Parts: sequence; C-alpha cells; structure tokens
Amino acid sequence: MALLEQQPSQNKGPSLAVQLAMLLVMSALAAGAAWLAGSYLESRTVGEDTDTAMAESGAHDEATDEENKPREPAGVYAIEPITTNLAEPSEVWVRAEMALVFEGEPDAAIAEAVHQDLFAYLRTVKLRQVETASGFQHLRSDLTERASIRSEGAVKQILFRALLFE
Repeated sequence: MALLEQQPSQNKGPSLAVQLAMLLVMSALAAGAAWLAGSYLESRTVGEDTDTAMAESGAHDEATDEENKPREPAGVYAIEPITTNLAEPSEVWVRAEMALVFEGEPDAAIAEAVHQDLFAYLRTVKLRQVETASGFQHLRSDLTERASIRSEGAVKQILFRALLFE
C-alpha cells in the first residue's frame, strides 16, 4: 500500500476549460474559412451572371414564339422520351429523356435510328444492373457506344435529362 502512495499521479490530459477554449478557437477558424470561401465563390459567380445577363438582354430584343421553347446548343438534338418496361423485373417501367451530342450539325434521320436502337437496348436492361451509381455509369457508356456505332461516329455523347424507374 505504501508503494501506491509514493507514485506520482499521472496527468490525464488538458483540463475541461482548455478543451472548450480550443473548441471555440477551431470553430471560429472553420467559420472564418467558410465565410472567405463563400465570398470568393460569390464574387466569381456575380461576374459570370452579369456577363450572361448582358448577352441575354441582346437576345431578348428579338422576341419570337420560339423563345418560349427550350433551346439546345449547337450540335445537341433532343430525342423523344423512351418509355418501356425492363427485362427483369418486367413490371418495372423506365422513362428516359435524353439528348444526343453530334459532332457537327444534328441529323434527324440518324437521331431517329439511334433512338430506336436505344429503345431496343433499354428493353434488355435488368434493374439490378442500374441500381448503383457505377451501374448508371455503365448504362451511360453502353448507350453512348451504341449511339456512336449506329451513327457511324456522328454522335459523340448522350446527355440524360431524366431517368425514372416506376
């Protein structure tokens, strides 16, 4: 028993007051860093927004009925939505709204052929193939490859506007 009393007690760490002070300092540093990052990003987007607004103001002077329709950038062709059931389970339906990115000017005949090919491919897809993010990436790459082959290289990319499973 005498040996235990002679050993000095071990320090268990900083006191509670020191820990709270460090927590407050670290929180203040994190809040300051977030504020600086937000200010920086806001200043960058404000400059881009004014450039875009000035460019659009010139375009709004020539108002037409087509202005209300969504415009596609050059080389992008929106195809009709594809609605079909999956291969497995067959009671699950998919609706895919996509756009094709062409190398040059979009061709409606090629786009229609690609649309039919993508429709046929989506009928063979199983739900478990696209349940994960990597499954979606594989689906996108498969559809892009099929579109490129069907169009003989004219379609460079497929853009998904919506993909809904029901």
